[in-house]
Amino acid sequence: MDYRPLGASGLKVPALSFGAGTFGGSGPLFGHWGNSDAQEARRLIDICLEAGVNLFDTADVYSNGASEEVLGEAIKGRRDAALISTKTSLPMGDGPADWGSSRSRLIRSVDAALKRLGTDYIDLLQLHAFDASTPIEEVLSVLDDLVRSGKLRYVGVSNFSGWQVMKSLGLADKHGYPRYVAHQVYYSLVGRDYEWELMPLGLDQGVGALVWSPLGWGRLTGKIRRGQPLPEKSRLHGTADFGPPVEDELLYRVVDALEAVAAETGKTVPQVAINWLLRRPTVSSVIIGARNEEQLRQNLGAVGWALTAGQIKALDEASAVTAPYPYFPYRRQEGFARLNPPAV
Repeated sequence: MDYRPLGASGLKVPALSFGAGTFGGSGPLFGHWGNSDAQEARRLIDICLEAGVNLFDTADVYSNGASEEVLGEAIKGRRDAALISTKTSLPMGDGPADWGSSRSRLIRSVDAALKRLGTDYIDLLQLHAFDASTPIEEVLSVLDDLVRSGKLRYVGVSNFSGWQVMKSLGLADKHGYPRYVAHQVYYSLVGRDYEWELMPLGLDQGVGALVWSPLGWGRLTGKIRRGQPLPEKSRLHGTADFGPPVEDELLYRVVDALEAVAAETGKTVPQVAINWLLRRPTVSSVIIGARNEEQLRQNLGAVGWALTAGQIKALDEASAVTAPYPYFPYRRQEGFARLNPPAV
């Protein structure tokens, strides 16, 4: 397993990490992801650790805390061998104190997560969404307190816009608070919006990407093909509306290219899609998920080999879309491109 720095930090993370959203799954979204109990989770973690995958990502909102509980039970007795990443800020109830990133909410959320995980520290805490109702200085101040207390090692964010990340980093530098070293982002061959603003920001500011849903919300599994109906057992029947939309023609164009490369390499469509991501700038780790041992072993096959330059070009071209304003002039017009060459 390849280990990479998490942004501009000293923390080394594996190229592949494991998403524990399938642990204890319940409800209309997470119930479709999977519902591994502690025994099943322990077996999946065994396989991960044997392969060098030691970063496990979860969130308090995953099945209302059940994912953290199952993960904590599954790593019991081997906490030092694992890195735990969890997230908070999204609503955990209907009360005014049940959502956001205020001082009181973050302190309570971290303490609750520590209890569910059965540990006294979290390696990486990420804010799951930007809280526009709480001053950024307040958020950073309490994160600083939690790091100084030993409850957190590193901090990051998820699903932030460019200006939200940059303003937070600027205020962190101004006041001496911990900088965000990670941004957990949606990025895939059918969703390359991360490249327009957040990737250049990550390069400039030392913020590493932890990629969620690298298979385009379950669309790049190799089971969805042009001219064929959605497979009966696809989780997209129940979860498509929760995730990022994808135009059909883009999806089929990318799948066609993936299948061609898979045939050339002898790899599977998901393995090729994940391997492509591992070659992209700022990507520190790609989060893979699995409902069972077979899926996990398949996804682990995405590392240990490399795409050729020609294969990368074919995938780049198949997945390319017109950049939104104000970015498209920098891709189309020579004068703009000279001023700001693209990050990829």
